[in-house]
Amino acid sequence: MRAVNSFLRLSAALVLMAMLAACQTMSGPGLIRSEVTAELTSESANAIAGDMVGRLAEQVGPGTTPIELRGSDALFGPALEAALREWGYAVVTDQATEGAAVTPLAYSIDPFEGGVLVRLSTLQVELTRMYTLSATGATPASPLSVMQRGPEAAS
Repeated sequence: MRAVNSFLRLSAALVLMAMLAACQTMSGPGLIRSEVTAELTSESANAIAGDMVGRLAEQVGPGTTPIELRGSDALFGPALEAALREWGYAVVTDQATEGAAVTPLAYSIDPFEGGVLVRLSTLQVELTRMYTLSATGATPASPLSVMQRGPEAAS
């Protein structure tokens, strides 16, 4: 029993360290590159998009400027766009936005430790969370990691 407890604690610590390392090493100035390398179903894409947009709304508040969605994954892109619209955000995808006030949003979903690591990134904030996939959707498997950027992060 003691060995199982130690193994579970070690596993949890390793997952947490890997997530924190990913937050530190994968981001440079600007946005991440939108990419989905994990196998998703439409149910899991919808569940992840709905949860992550809800967490994004908590961080950036109600949509005052349109969201410029960067990325064109066949499953997650439309799910994310629909979730953003459900939360009241205006979304532009391939329209010309030069000179317009928009908030660019990028995403990535990568397989990791039997689940998927999901990131949403704007110029002000980056959200990261692990999910466990199932036949009926996706369930959060970690706390939300929030990284603030820019002048707002300093205050």
